Amino acid sequence: MRLSDYLDKGASIGPDAPCLTTDGATSTYAEVRELSLRISAALAAQGVRPGETVAILSANDPVAFTTVFGISRAGAVWCPINPRNEAAENRELLELFGCTTLVFQASYAGLVEQVRGDLPALRTLVCLDAEVDGALTWEAFLAAGAGVEPDLPARGDDVAMIVGTGGTTGRPKGVVLTGTNLETMSAITLMSYPFEGRPVYLALAPLTHAAGVLCFLVLALGGEVVVMRTPDVGDFLAHVERHRVTHTFLPPTLVYMALAHPALDTTDLSSLQCFWYGAAPMSASRLEEALTRIGPVMGQLFGQTEAPMMISTLSPREHFHPDGTVARERLSSAGRPAPLVVVEIMAEDGTLLPRGATGEIVVRSSLVMAGYHRDPDATAEASAHGWHHTGDVGYLDPEGYLHIVDRAKDMVITGGFNVYSTEVEQALMAHPDVQDCAVVGLPDEKWGERVVAVVQARGSVVPDAEALVAFVKSRLGSVKAPKQVEVWEDLPRSKVGKVLKSDIKERLAAG
Repeated sequence: MRLSDYLDKGASIGPDAPCLTTDGATSTYAEVRELSLRISAALAAQGVRPGETVAILSANDPVAFTTVFGISRAGAVWCPINPRNEAAENRELLELFGCTTLVFQASYAGLVEQVRGDLPALRTLVCLDAEVDGALTWEAFLAAGAGVEPDLPARGDDVAMIVGTGGTTGRPKGVVLTGTNLETMSAITLMSYPFEGRPVYLALAPLTHAAGVLCFLVLALGGEVVVMRTPDVGDFLAHVERHRVTHTFLPPTLVYMALAHPALDTTDLSSLQCFWYGAAPMSASRLEEALTRIGPVMGQLFGQTEAPMMISTLSPREHFHPDGTVARERLSSAGRPAPLVVVEIMAEDGTLLPRGATGEIVVRSSLVMAGYHRDPDATAEASAHGWHHTGDVGYLDPEGYLHIVDRAKDMVITGGFNVYSTEVEQALMAHPDVQDCAVVGLPDEKWGERVVAVVQARGSVVPDAEALVAFVKSRLGSVKAPKQVEVWEDLPRSKVGKVLKSDIKERLAAG
């Protein structure tokens, strides 16, 4: 399927049904589809040919999201550019992707001005919402497409989008995702999570990330996507109640903020069928709190850009035993490998390890990317021994649940012992005064590396460092307990909310 096929499927179910809603204004499926056809024609009028790459630089916006379907209809490839990136990273991605066209919001005109001169392939700029020097206005762009054939057949290579890896470690790479990859993700989602009636999906997380990809399935089911322009947790809760939201997604950091929000316990969340969480490990103790206060609707997903969203899943019902009690032993897992995904644990020499053994998590599935754009060496490295290498370290327990113990690069070796940072972080997050935390290893003359914890306080009480060390020691023993604890007001985070441990290490090393 092309990306536009998801929209067309929803339109065939009910053209007059609500499709995209933002700021109280709703567009029907017929209206969104018609606009996507006009965008496709306008791209063709600008000389965009099948297989060319078209970038979108925008905050959450329904017109920008509709442009995705116009790109698909034109036979082009969608390249989402995250507006939270630095200018240098976005310039690097636009050059890597070879983008010929950039559609952007006026609020990012300064960023566009910084990068455009270094990109000879970039021949067309289109501003969504204002007049900007050197760019077509949205109205002029659409008008130029009048009378142009707007809807081209699918290309043979099936490439739907190219996504930047984020550049948090080294040079960013472009992940090539095909229509087949996204179909597999959609099929897994339908197999693994509850969907009753027409879904209403609330998109607070950036549409350039997981939130955007999850929208495609919702549209194919004839559902409504409610788009939030800014990530405000209070507004998020109000939107769930007002729009009778059935499905949504938040990273753990924002789930924690929702749990701390004073409006949570008075908000009607009864419409929710599935509240997905993922993109980073979640505290088991905070997840158990969510199951009580948000409801028995929490659904975990584990994936990565190279294998989007659904390597393993933990449905709402799997958070509980058959007798209704919370399955605490599963809450720290990433769920079971998804129905269309084979997961194994691999040693460094390529040997597959037995259940219970710890090693790198490797994957086989039609979920896995086609490769890294223009980077055959990185593609070969990621697919060594015939498996996709996730870079995550973990194990499969006797019941088949996948446990992620660390990123391979984040393991701390102290005094000859391997300490997995996520295990220490889970222990710290069980403390009532800790809102969030990160554990890293720093060089140490005695231990080789010492375990260092940086914590963010929950509420106004600043946790005592010695008390936190004792708290972890009582749960994990002295080897895994932090040798150093820092309390920071907040933790450095990536554009999608992940804690940046490399930044933490740099700051700690600088004193």
